[in-house]
Amino acid sequence: MTHDGYSPHPDPGAVVARDAVAWRAPQADGPLRAELTLPGSKSLTGRELVLAALADGPSTLAAPLHSQDSARMVDALRTLGVTIEESEHTGPYGPNLVVTPPASFRGGAEVDCGQAGTVMRFVAPLAGFARGDVRMTAHETALHRPMGEMIHALREVGVDVDDGGNWSLPFTVRGHGHVRGGEVHLDASRSSQFVSGLLLSAARFDVGLHLIHTGRRLPSIPHIDMTIECLAHRGVRVERPAPNEWVVAAGPLRAKDVAIEPDLSNAAPFLAAAMIAGGTVSVKGWPAHSTQPGAMLTEILHDAGARLHRRGGVLTLTGSGVRAFDVDLSAAGELAPTIVGLAALADGVSTITGIGHIRLHETDRIRALVDGINALGGDAQELPDGIRVTPRPLHGGVWRSHHDHRMATTGALIGLAVPDVVIDDIGVTAKTLPQFAQLWRQMLSEGATA
Repeated sequence: MTHDGYSPHPDPGAVVARDAVAWRAPQADGPLRAELTLPGSKSLTGRELVLAALADGPSTLAAPLHSQDSARMVDALRTLGVTIEESEHTGPYGPNLVVTPPASFRGGAEVDCGQAGTVMRFVAPLAGFARGDVRMTAHETALHRPMGEMIHALREVGVDVDDGGNWSLPFTVRGHGHVRGGEVHLDASRSSQFVSGLLLSAARFDVGLHLIHTGRRLPSIPHIDMTIECLAHRGVRVERPAPNEWVVAAGPLRAKDVAIEPDLSNAAPFLAAAMIAGGTVSVKGWPAHSTQPGAMLTEILHDAGARLHRRGGVLTLTGSGVRAFDVDLSAAGELAPTIVGLAALADGVSTITGIGHIRLHETDRIRALVDGINALGGDAQELPDGIRVTPRPLHGGVWRSHHDHRMATTGALIGLAVPDVVIDDIGVTAKTLPQFAQLWRQMLSEGATA
């Protein structure tokens, strides 16, 4: 069992060690032939939960993600007085959710964000609508995550925040039942979630929002595009008078029933598996259009030697090795762990850049990936804004997850080709994909359909 209380279904490769679940990554015995259905997008589930909580009536979310992060968001919204109920309709990964906004948001509460950056950045503006104090905190492994920029922005729109002068979690929002809004200058170079968090609530501000990003770079722009598209579906128009500038007028958000796309970033290690083991892996429900950064996988993996085709909503990857590549992942940093794992098994030197901001995710992912590959005999070099990997023969050993779900899945990917790789805590995958270990073994079963 992990520190968050999650205990995965029994798995023959799992060995309980203290509070973690150590897991010997299974090797591929031959080419794969698997078809997978994956749970809903974490990013879309979080955004739609927040928008439904702000809407002018009840909304139903079909096929939402049920994971630690989404549970944190549900708990946070319920703490603020939002009614969230499970519907009778249940899909392969859990029930739909019916979200009913409160007449007014409730104060006198504490929101525990766990390790969820989206809860930190999306719920903090909502707390300004509460009538009373809302204390925002997080798991000790996430207290380092940047929040100073959000605290500054909240104060600029009239929210009273008591952070003890630390510019970080934990802090208390002293809600007054409304948020003034107005013009905000914000440096979102460390996380696009600062922009999304403010945009999601902006229509409910008294005078709307005029947001200007002042930094030199803006990572993960597809996630901002995703936020804007979600808002548009609920009748909120986001104007963009200039690059890195957004204007939202005050107004209502429509109640709407929404179907959540599968999580395309969670598909990354499964698709990449066919490049390492050979054969094919198909993912059902792949959307024709998506603002998810995971949609970039088709181009990225093609450049690394994969063959892909999409038919009838099913994306199929056929692999036969990994070709060395250079890629800029500034728009899709969450894919970096999988892509770096592929680079460790490529046929030449690969360079992954544009990912300096992932130092501030669940862990310093650049340092963790470099250390993890080198500990197995590889040759990974840390760059100011990325990683260069020179493939070397790898050997088994412990792959440290660093409390990070994407680090754990990268260890499983490398373990397909390298014997005796043991992930120190596979339970951390519950953050976004509780079924990871089971789906991984199903994928490896001959002729599997998971």
